[in-house]
Amino acid sequence: MNTNSNSYTIIYASVMVIIVAFLLAFVSSSLKERQDTNVKLDKMKQILSSLNISEDELKQDAEAAYNKYVVADQIIDLNGNVVAENGGFEVSSKSLKEADLNQVPLYVCKVNGETKYVAPLYGAGLWGPIWGYISFNSDKKTVYGTYFSHEGETPGLGAEITTEAFQSSFEGKQLQEGGDVKISVVKNGKVANSSCEVDGISGGTITSKGVDAMLHDCLKRYANFFNK
Repeated sequence: MNTNSNSYTIIYASVMVIIVAFLLAFVSSSLKERQDTNVKLDKMKQILSSLNISEDELKQDAEAAYNKYVVADQIIDLNGNVVAENGGFEVSSKSLKEADLNQVPLYVCKVNGETKYVAPLYGAGLWGPIWGYISFNSDKKTVYGTYFSHEGETPGLGAEITTEAFQSSFEGKQLQEGGDVKISVVKNGKVANSSCEVDGISGGTITSKGVDAMLHDCLKRYANFFNK
């Protein structure tokens, strides 16, 4: 075959593309189990972070810590009734658009002998998705802890939702009253009711509004559970 011909170039390129595609598919398939495990462990760490579990304990063995603190992984309906056990973890791996909007995940946890609840959160920031978890006390009225993350918020601005300073500012705030969500993120420096309002990120107004909307949109689906 004439190696200088166009047909040779096309055939050679096609064969190389097929070989590379096969190798990439093989590598992806080989690593899928490990990738799935890493995703699962990362989600466990996020849930535990919202419970203020120390970073040292998470680094030692996240799965063992998860099994220690999370005593029930439930799905509840909008009436606040448990409809499934051991299913909330999978549901919370989906976005709200993919999940059944008539059911929500709920994690029942024990920290220092006290019951805590954790609910997942999904929303939109300035540049893309934001998400997190919020834990609350057994009274279902006050926040115990939070964890927030994002896909592409601006470093030093919206991305500050991942900092301990921002997340810890939610602790002890009023979560809800009569099923109505009270916890709110307001413009930086504009807190009028410190019992339920949190300062937004300076320079990250849109991301802060996204966190506020995320909290209200997701937590309102737990209204009947709060009232039980």
